[in-house]
Amino acid sequence: MKRLDVAIVGAGAAGIAAGRYLAASGLDVLLVEATDRIGGRAHTAFHEGLHFDLGCGWLHSADRNGWASLAPELGFHLDRTTPPWGVQFRDLGFPAADQRAARAAFARFEQRLREASSGSDRASDLLDGNDRWTPYLEALSTYINGTELEQLSVRDYLAYADAETAVNWRVTEGYGSLIAAAAKDVPVALNTAITGIDASGHALRLTSVRGEIEAECVIVTTPTDVLASGAIRLPPRASDHIDAAGALPLGLADKIIFKLSDCDGFEPDTQVLGNPYVKRTASYHIRPFGRPLIEGFVGGETAREFEADGDAFAAFARDELAGLFGHGIRSRLEPIAQSRWGRQPFSRGSYSHALPGHALARAILASDVDGRLFFAGEACSALDFSTAHGAFQTGLAAARAVLNSRRA
Repeated sequence: MKRLDVAIVGAGAAGIAAGRYLAASGLDVLLVEATDRIGGRAHTAFHEGLHFDLGCGWLHSADRNGWASLAPELGFHLDRTTPPWGVQFRDLGFPAADQRAARAAFARFEQRLREASSGSDRASDLLDGNDRWTPYLEALSTYINGTELEQLSVRDYLAYADAETAVNWRVTEGYGSLIAAAAKDVPVALNTAITGIDASGHALRLTSVRGEIEAECVIVTTPTDVLASGAIRLPPRASDHIDAAGALPLGLADKIIFKLSDCDGFEPDTQVLGNPYVKRTASYHIRPFGRPLIEGFVGGETAREFEADGDAFAAFARDELAGLFGHGIRSRLEPIAQSRWGRQPFSRGSYSHALPGHALARAILASDVDGRLFFAGEACSALDFSTAHGAFQTGLAAARAVLNSRRA
């Protein structure tokens, strides 16, 4: 058994960023991936000549996003079209005055969060029970955080809100395709789920479904719900990391992709909210990149409900879209893909949020164990969690920490 310099558990955005950096430094590196593809929660899918992202799709904070900087080098193209969020196509089902009122309610809510940052850390405690836009705010939380406000730490949310630059771009060829392409020069072992890491010897020994691997250092980029489940037996000295992972659960956000048989009447890159007056609703991106598609997006408890019933999301989305565009749209919609991130055994969700009272768990999860076992991934980012660029940054940080440890 050849001993590696570094084994990286997980070939998602963080693992790929770490692997590229360490391989370029001349180390013997292996990305060890449990599934049959690289990219993790970034996944560009294809259907009859069309492609779309079933995972992350927007390069948030694009003006300081590492993937945006890397894209031209890898031959990918950036689209700087302004996102259609917050503007209802033709004011369908959402009059302009109500749109302004809803945005104002969200601004008031965020202000209350800031003013109460030294008090309650549970976001739902800051809701105004008399505000008619409370369901709208709850729906927005499921899109932004993947969870309801009752499960959300105020301090954690504000850390992200204060870091976000509001510059959002896309990758024409797909965000998932970009992230996967970045791994081209890094050795990868697919279908190799790690079940344990033993730190009792001179080298770290990883047990996998395909045998054992030895490495001087290991970087774990596994999603928090997988870590917290005990699917990977970590050394006893990493017990704090397991606890931290449990305090940083993954929310859920899923997509459904419809192919439009006729694009007449649908302007490219526009958006509609299914029903802005209730929490249980989806957001729809109409004709992204001008393609004949509609991308539905839903989060939180509603997404979990739809994952439990394979046809529920498609039926729900058809009903909402028919309510906005008329019954005739039903025959023009063909569902061609749907994500179910909560049902994927090696992700178990979409992106992390801190439970109330646990915003500091990110720093614990990001710390190393004895200068040999390191952690990375979006949940390790203090400011850019829930994003692929947050994962990228933590992957680089872990890689640099490995190099510093080896020089010590």
